[in-house]
Amino acid sequence: MTAAIIDGKAFAADLRARVAERVAAFAQRAGRAPGLAVVLVGDDPASAVYVRSKGKATEAAGMIGIEHRLPADVPQQALLDLVDALNADPAIDGILVQLPLPGHIDEQAVTTRIDPDKDVDGFHPVNAGRLAVGLPGFVPCTPLGCLMLLKDQLGDLSGLDAVVIGRSNIVGKPMAQLLIAESCTVTVAHSRTRDLSSLVKRADIVVAAVGRPHMVKSDWLKPGATVIDVGINRTPESLVGDVDFAGALSIAGAVTPVPGGVGPMTIAVLLRNTLISAERRENVVGEGTL
Repeated sequence: MTAAIIDGKAFAADLRARVAERVAAFAQRAGRAPGLAVVLVGDDPASAVYVRSKGKATEAAGMIGIEHRLPADVPQQALLDLVDALNADPAIDGILVQLPLPGHIDEQAVTTRIDPDKDVDGFHPVNAGRLAVGLPGFVPCTPLGCLMLLKDQLGDLSGLDAVVIGRSNIVGKPMAQLLIAESCTVTVAHSRTRDLSSLVKRADIVVAAVGRPHMVKSDWLKPGATVIDVGINRTPESLVGDVDFAGALSIAGAVTPVPGGVGPMTIAVLLRNTLISAERRENVVGEGTL
């Protein structure tokens, strides 16, 4: 048995193309393009690369991308004042403050300052609450991208046994909520879970998001399971995921590679969320599935 490799890069390219098509239709009806503001504090190299990628993708989709770069020693109040200004700007539909922030800034204070209806990253507690109770809101981009890949691979997820390894507010918790909404039976595990291998062994779906290279061994997997590897870990040899990819190929039914699996979905879903925000704010109903 050889697992199918889930091509997140191809799926993300298709999603970006669908978003661009709807952006053009939105701009024609609303008289403007959707606007995404990205705020980068400091000069963290990885964050800078990610922000550049977002900028290129935003432009390619026909959206207006506005980038604010602030020094690492910017006072917290100055950052909050910028967020307030973006909240009030009618041309801005999405606000993203790139994390992590310097140590002197309270990330929670910044996250909760963003208007929940412009919180296209889905990190605001209001959006977390909306997700928990099934109300419309923005879902963090990475778990929503994972769900899209799962549904594309498996179709109806109802009744499947899912294990989410990781309990972060950015991936693990919202991923579990999304799977519950799809009528899966969900277990949230983590690095301190006892007998983790036995939990994984019974799962039809495994989502690994712990940030530990090859933590999930191939012999943990149920034959035929669908494995979504969110981890991106830099080793001396290469980038690897949280799952033993080579071993999983002979046991799983389908698995995402690292890189080229979940990673490309994050920016594509960010563009989707920004477009949906613009449509809601302008009361424009878009056509086509996103």
